[in-house]
Amino acid sequence: MHATFKVFILVLMASPFSMAQSITLAECYEKARANYPLIKQKELVSKSLEYSVANVQTGYLPQLSVNGQATYQSDVTRIPGGASFVEPLSKDQYKIYLELNQAIYDGGITKKNSAIQETSAQVEDQKIEVELYKIKDRINQIYFGALLINEQQVQNELVRKDLEASFLRMESAVRNGIAFRTNADILQAEILKIQQRKVELNAARKSYLDMLGMFIHEELSESTILQKPDAPIKPAELTIARPEISLYNFQGQLLFAQQQLSNTRVTPRISLFAQGGYGRPGLNMLLNEFNTYYLGGIRLSWNLGGYYNSGRDRQLLDLNLQSLNQQRETFVFNTNLSLRQQNNEITKLNDLLQIDEKLIDLRTKIKNTAKAQLDNGVITANDYLRELNAEDQAKQNLLVHQIQLLMTQYSQLATSGN
Repeated sequence: MHATFKVFILVLMASPFSMAQSITLAECYEKARANYPLIKQKELVSKSLEYSVANVQTGYLPQLSVNGQATYQSDVTRIPGGASFVEPLSKDQYKIYLELNQAIYDGGITKKNSAIQETSAQVEDQKIEVELYKIKDRINQIYFGALLINEQQVQNELVRKDLEASFLRMESAVRNGIAFRTNADILQAEILKIQQRKVELNAARKSYLDMLGMFIHEELSESTILQKPDAPIKPAELTIARPEISLYNFQGQLLFAQQQLSNTRVTPRISLFAQGGYGRPGLNMLLNEFNTYYLGGIRLSWNLGGYYNSGRDRQLLDLNLQSLNQQRETFVFNTNLSLRQQNNEITKLNDLLQIDEKLIDLRTKIKNTAKAQLDNGVITANDYLRELNAEDQAKQNLLVHQIQLLMTQYSQLATSGN
């Protein structure tokens, strides 16, 4: 292996960035969702659905009940003529019995209840999805904020090197008696301001990394590298695919399921039943003593009172659906409005970037001329700093607009749900 290449490898391995943690925006989305406390609620909704449906399904199982009754009545059944061989019934009567019911046809109430439980769970689960989706916007704010700090740190370091080079030349000129000490002091003071700016930027970056680390549930060190994402490929037509749309759909399904359940109030119910009991009198009404008994058969139940409210129930469903559709239309309108505003912002930033590049070229030429003039004693350090700061501001504007453009492009994708 070539000696120079060996040295390069050793330097790379010794570099503090060689083992630095690296993370992407997509990874932050994924980890933030997986570690957000609300994600645990999805599992609870799933478990709750299992128990709720299981409870509803018991409607298909035989229903067992125990009943008892003790009464005193003012009169009892008597045989006309008062036959002496038949003991009159007692006015105090008792019975306790066990009844078993098996539904044959319940009007669809069990099936409709199951559908309601499943759709309600979908609604609750989708509400969680809506809240989880909002994490994307918060991650965008933090991630691109940290990226902007990264770019500003690089620019700040370039300005520092430029100033230090000018300061060293000025120091030499002062020692040779061809420049005033004031010019060197002014440059040194500006270098100190640059160092202050570095401290501020480092602190801001650490704050962004701390916030990002809390979201993704990882400890991010100051050496963590945030990879700058490529500009997203925008589809030919942005369609709204937000989780809110699915939520509105599920809510509409829930309204229909509730209406279907309401319709079961006017359907007949048929069941088999069996009773076994003990009481006085038993089934033989002429025997005035405690006795056991049993009976069984088929039972029909039909509550016609449900027809009173069926018309109003349908009207209420229509009103609820109209309200839901208005909410959906309002959401789509506001989302389209945001997308249009973001389109305008993207166009504006692209135009600004073109001007930024031209402006930087001019400012760099002016600064380089001022640097030469400072070295030759034609201008003062303040004159040079004015041009240096103007160039730095132009480069800072370019960095800000680049990051703003990326952030707006990714925000637009998040707004549309793509």
